Amino acid sequence: MNVFQQFQRTMIKNYLLGSFIAVFGVGSVFIFQTLILNENELWTMAGIITLSIAIMFTSEFLVFQKHIHPMKLAYKDSSLSMEILSAAYLQAERFPLLTVKRIMLPHFLGLALPSTLLTVFCIKSGWLSLPYTYIVYAWCGAFLVAILHSLIEFFLTFRACHILQEDLIRKSVETYRFDPSVQSTLFISLKRKILAASLFLALFPILLFSLASQIRLSIEDSALLIDYWKWAGVLILIITILAFYGALLIFKSIESPVKDLIARFEKVEQGHVSTAVNTYTDEFSHLFSGFNHMVGAINLRDRKNQQLLDQFFAVVAGTLDARDPYTAGHSKRVAEYSVLIAKQCNWPLKDIDLLNKSALLHDIGKIGIRDDVLLKEGKLTNQEFDQIKLHPVIGEEIVKGVQLTEELLPILPGIKHHHERMDGRGYPDHLKGLDIPVFGRLIAVADAFDAMTSDRPYRKGMPMEKALTILEEGKGTQWDEEFVNAFVRVIKSSEDAHLSNRAI
Repeated sequence: MNVFQQFQRTMIKNYLLGSFIAVFGVGSVFIFQTLILNENELWTMAGIITLSIAIMFTSEFLVFQKHIHPMKLAYKDSSLSMEILSAAYLQAERFPLLTVKRIMLPHFLGLALPSTLLTVFCIKSGWLSLPYTYIVYAWCGAFLVAILHSLIEFFLTFRACHILQEDLIRKSVETYRFDPSVQSTLFISLKRKILAASLFLALFPILLFSLASQIRLSIEDSALLIDYWKWAGVLILIITILAFYGALLIFKSIESPVKDLIARFEKVEQGHVSTAVNTYTDEFSHLFSGFNHMVGAINLRDRKNQQLLDQFFAVVAGTLDARDPYTAGHSKRVAEYSVLIAKQCNWPLKDIDLLNKSALLHDIGKIGIRDDVLLKEGKLTNQEFDQIKLHPVIGEEIVKGVQLTEELLPILPGIKHHHERMDGRGYPDHLKGLDIPVFGRLIAVADAFDAMTSDRPYRKGMPMEKALTILEEGKGTQWDEEFVNAFVRVIKSSEDAHLSNRAI
């Protein structure tokens, strides 16, 4: 049995259940227990009801077939178009509302109109001895029963349609990689459903009882009707107010945690992942526990991903430095110096983390430089130096090819522009001053300091004090003044701390 056949069976079962409760249960009891009829009139009334129900079932069945046709098409043929699947899904989504329309139109009118005409005919023929006003009462009772039936059918159908909708989505995604639910514009608020159900379920018994009492009193003592409706009217008003207020309280108790969860999911979507305080003792307790479990899993995954990413950057930097034994550890040291400068300038942790990654990969473009140029021990020719100057652009292209996430895109400017100068005489783009991206300006200071203090095959690394002096002399022309000052401060403060420890 496929999903659609199961859906049809469920719909028939739900319809029979709703009809039994509303029509045969409440409606029939209301008629036969309220009216005072002799045996012949009982048989006449039973015949009227039976014939009316047959007309009702026929008219409702025809409308049902029309409503279910778009969904039937989706399961009739194996070669389906995307339009048929989309139409079937949207129809399944609307089906609970269409069920209400079927109950209130072909169902209600299909029963009420034939029974009214047959009752009038039987009264005129003398087969029923009832006042014509009872037909009005019957319409009121039938209307109440139809609303009850439509309410029951709505919730039963709503549940049944979910399985069909899931299957239609699966078919669409598997066949066309298209989710028809994205086209949905239907929205039935929980507030409307709770208010409508609570109000009607609270008022239905008292309205039906009032209608039955109206009929009984009109038979027994019509003089009591005025006093009765004064009492009944006040009672119905009070029940309506209490039902409305109670429904609002129920809705608020559901709305508040739902809104809280929605807000927290939106924060998770924006990257703000934090657990929620779970103070609930009902089903929402499980939802909030599930949310906190999800948040914990996300945080654990992010930590593992961050560790893997950090290790990846460190391995790439180490691999690059290993190509030249004289520059081993250069990328790692430049990253450490860059982080020291950023911390001295009170950068946010998120920016410091991105800066560290950018500094670790700042020389990755040297992978694209030939060994005979990159590892040359003597002085480079102009042509060879021109090749060296290509490494920032090559590095940016290499890292771009990894298809970085949006959060990691800020590392690119540091890779490309760490050899720019404040006076515009740097490379590759000859940017000047604050036009140079901030990561490029900061990494340039750290890169220059490590280059000056590291040993090379053709020279010994210069003392730290001399390198700092050169940095200070180049402030505003070659390097950013703010970052040079910050680096000098942090280096000198660490030296002072080291001397103090030695003295102790």
